[in-house]
Amino acid sequence: MTDPRYDHAAAILRDAYSGGAVAPLRAWLEPTDAAAAYAVQAVNTRFWEAQGRRIVGRKAGLTAKAVQKQLGVDQPDFGVLFDDMRVADGGHLDPARCIQAKAEAEIAFVLGADLPSAVSTPAEVAAAIATVHAAIEIVDSRIADWKITFADTVADNGSSAFFVLADQGLPLAGLDLEGAAMSMTVNGTVSSTGIGAAALGNPLNAAAWLARTLAEAGEPLKAGDILLAGALGPMVTLNAGDHVCAEVAGIGACSFTFAGA
Repeated sequence: MTDPRYDHAAAILRDAYSGGAVAPLRAWLEPTDAAAAYAVQAVNTRFWEAQGRRIVGRKAGLTAKAVQKQLGVDQPDFGVLFDDMRVADGGHLDPARCIQAKAEAEIAFVLGADLPSAVSTPAEVAAAIATVHAAIEIVDSRIADWKITFADTVADNGSSAFFVLADQGLPLAGLDLEGAAMSMTVNGTVSSTGIGAAALGNPLNAAAWLARTLAEAGEPLKAGDILLAGALGPMVTLNAGDHVCAEVAGIGACSFTFAGA
């Protein structure tokens, strides 16, 4: 049994996908109540799994210290990646499927081994990684005007929506994740720049945090899972027709068009 408040908040968020953005969840969630927010997220995760959606990985959010400070928290957050959230590299995403979408460039990992330990280190995570990819996360808040607290974004599945994973991945060995420069263009114009170190100092740190947190929750990461390790630079608001390309030096590039196919 879950708290009726959590079920109600979860239903409000689910309805927002089709009905439009809703007011912040202040009546059900205190702004920094992580436990309650993840409980709401879990209600919807179970609901969507029952509807046939399949979990293919996780995303880390709030990996930049400045954003954590802005929301009054001292930790990242995570959301669930479902199979139907993936947009093909070079493909299209219909704006009608979004409410107030933004794009951010990231480094992603595909695991080649399970990570069952609640004390996983970055080195142990590195040993479990099969491939490293450039990625774009399309984030989209179901909370009106992005007026989110930590609890709002966690409950709202980490403000996730869709993601693009570069078709070509590389082995981790020899890659400079921390120093990898990122450039994201929209319609050919550079709109966001950053570096691998923006994700908790190194994307492996973000991945290790995810591994520990999920293992502690009894939902450890498994071989084949996709991990989005957090934004490398500022997110960019999307407009219909935009063509977005993210390039991470030494790792690769991926793209999509924000328009119907």
